[in-house]
Amino acid sequence: MGVDLIIKIAGIGLLTAVITQVLKHSGKDDMATFATLAGVVVVLMMILDIVVQLFDTVKSMFGL
Repeated sequence: MGVDLIIKIAGIGLLTAVITQVLKHSGKDDMATFATLAGVVVVLMMILDIVVQLFDTVKSMFGL
């Protein structure tokens, strides 16, 4: 879970950065912004799943 997730997030960040630079150099700044936003949303969805697991673990530890 730890290293795999970090590698996935880094890969998405790298891919998003490349797509953004290509779109900016071709003059499509608005599409570059949307590509960056899409990358951020994908990473946040991945992290959201882990945060939910964390809260479930804390609830089960304290019997809530």
